Amino acid sequence: MNTSPRPAATAAKAEAQSSGGASLFSVLVIILAFIVSVVVYKFVLGDGSHFQGGDNKNNPMAGDYLGIVYKGGVIVPILMTMLLCVITFSIERALTISKAKGSKSIESFVRSVRQKLNANDINGALAVCDQQKGSVANVVKAGLLKYNEMSRETSMGTDQRVLAIQKEIEESTALELPMLEKNLVIISTLASIATLTGLLGTVFGMINAFAALAQAGSPDAVALANGISEALINTALGIGTSALAIVAYNYFTSKIDELTYSIDEAGFSIIQTFAGQHGNNAGQPVRTV
Repeated sequence: MNTSPRPAATAAKAEAQSSGGASLFSVLVIILAFIVSVVVYKFVLGDGSHFQGGDNKNNPMAGDYLGIVYKGGVIVPILMTMLLCVITFSIERALTISKAKGSKSIESFVRSVRQKLNANDINGALAVCDQQKGSVANVVKAGLLKYNEMSRETSMGTDQRVLAIQKEIEESTALELPMLEKNLVIISTLASIATLTGLLGTVFGMINAFAALAQAGSPDAVALANGISEALINTALGIGTSALAIVAYNYFTSKIDELTYSIDEAGFSIIQTFAGQHGNNAGQPVRTV
């Protein structure tokens, strides 16, 4: 028996709309990051002032790192795009997860809710949720509202009412968690392909370096230096971008796990309190599924 006031079709529709908005945002970020990277590569890094004779085809000025990065070749703007995407999506995830946590610490919020539940003050627990806000508070509030609804329900058994509350918490969690995890798959993908892209640029650079060595007569020192520079610059950018993406992904994953644990803890308290207050054998734990 489905006692949830939220139809499954409505929940699925809301999730689909949210997913579509996130996809559009992701596409726009990637496109804008690529445009910015190309502009910076051509007009900032490739400016003649960074090179001998004012020509970016020559060697960069001594100690001019902008010119050195430009010599990394055409893979550089691609790696810059990945780096900008990692930074942008990391900032976006940080803001989203911070908002999901609410106005105060999760530990303090869960402790307040449990205290209200132990005192059988459901309205007080709802007030705490309204003050906290955020994804965790939304899930807990949905469970508390179902708690009130089931406390007035007389046509269902205790186990059925407990399952109804548990299902409401699970459905609310299923709606909130995808919002927290959006764009993390992009960060994890960039963590993998950034290194590979850097290695691709390294291969191109080494091809140019060996091509300079293979020339008839004495090797072209300029071409050889440019080839080695291209190889090293791409390696450095690829590894740096990948390392940043890995750190960001693991950090945000751990934060989401903390939120999930807090939701489970609060949900367990709600279910056990209802079972204790409204069970056929008050004070004895009731099995939950």
